[in-house]
Amino acid sequence: MSIRVIAMIAAAIPLPRAVPPVLAVGAFLKNTVCVTRGDIAYLSPVHGDLGTPEAIAAFEDSVESMVTALAIRPIRVAHDLHPDFHSTRFAQGLDLPAVPVQHHHAHAAAVAAEHGHDGPVIGLSLDGFGLGPGNQSWGGELLYCQGAGYRRLGHLATLAQPGGDVAAREPWRMAGAALHKLGRGAEIAGRWPNYPAAQRLGLMLDKGLNAPMTSSAGRLFDAACGLLGIHPLAEFEGQAPMALEALADAPETMADGWTLKDGTLDFVPLLDALASCPDARHGANLFHGTLATALAQWCGWARDETGCRTVTLGGGCFFNKVLCRQLVPLLERLGVVPLTALKASPGDPGLSLGQAWIASQMEN
Repeated sequence: MSIRVIAMIAAAIPLPRAVPPVLAVGAFLKNTVCVTRGDIAYLSPVHGDLGTPEAIAAFEDSVESMVTALAIRPIRVAHDLHPDFHSTRFAQGLDLPAVPVQHHHAHAAAVAAEHGHDGPVIGLSLDGFGLGPGNQSWGGELLYCQGAGYRRLGHLATLAQPGGDVAAREPWRMAGAALHKLGRGAEIAGRWPNYPAAQRLGLMLDKGLNAPMTSSAGRLFDAACGLLGIHPLAEFEGQAPMALEALADAPETMADGWTLKDGTLDFVPLLDALASCPDARHGANLFHGTLATALAQWCGWARDETGCRTVTLGGGCFFNKVLCRQLVPLLERLGVVPLTALKASPGDPGLSLGQAWIASQMEN
């Protein structure tokens, strides 16, 4: 292996067993490439978001260099479901069978693979966005994953995302969507008088105009931030949830802060409380404590439904240390084994590992 390629390998991760050689091309955001050889998965460094010529060039160079230096001939290439990602188009342009892999399934598989877990898992995958198989906006998913397949057990209750992608950088919009869902849409304009769009948001939500529904955990965090006045306009996606996490110093649970019905976890009661909460720190503690307790109950329900006692915690929301510190012991008390990310990122940089593990288990 050349010195140049060794420098291009960020991690060599032992797999549960030897698998056929496959190539996985990752996601759009924080892209990495993964190549398997024998019982090792090789991960590239992060190339960045595949929206710049520099990141695209680094991505394509990694693919060529790693496949060549590792002396493998991939039997298939795995990519995200999203048809417009450069990585997807690149994979489909190769002379290889292309395997689309659902984003949140890949998050679960990445965590399972690096733990050497070769059996079924309940995948708790929480992040900002990943395309569902019917072009839905997913992001708060509970999956049952076995081998190369999965089924959706449940999801977070959907919330409108007014303005589409712009809502990820303007948490006040998600807060407005929460108020609208609560039947408090008349409060939107008065709460954010300095934002001209707030005057029209209620009408946009009433008519469902440019307000796609999403099960995203990231947008749930944003809604909480907007209701608590934490970075209603963020400089970058994730700024507000990170500030919310920093405020949480003594998480507490609102006992009736959620409902769970037929696999759908709904935080409407919690959002209603946050909308009337005068203290952001108290709100941050209430949000984190209630979220963790509800997620644990959700996983316990999935355990009872499937008989599976292993849960992967994947997706960018699990960078949140307060959430992890609360959730892991709660799961353990339920007799559930929680698996968290190790060498690979729980977020999108680890996605190619999950794609590769799934693709390697497919039948020829």
